[in-house]
Amino acid sequence: MEVTKTLAALQPLYGKENIEIVTTDGQRFRGTVRSLKMTQALTRPSVKLEQVNGEIVKITVDSIAEIIDHNVDSSAEASAG
Repeated sequence: MEVTKTLAALQPLYGKENIEIVTTDGQRFRGTVRSLKMTQALTRPSVKLEQVNGEIVKITVDSIAEIIDHNVDSSAEASAG
């Protein structure tokens, strides 16, 4: 995913639980979005995700392949499809 599109997709998910991030190398992380680091000198944009077990995982935005919000209710999905 493009970095700006990824950051735009993550912005409304900040603080929400049950978010899954799939990386370009196939790893899957699921938890709560805790931090978005967008622009700091000499660093790449990243997101921190707190998993259910309490572990915090830092994922660089350029390595994100897919973002899945598991909070979407089935009635909204049915009307969208």
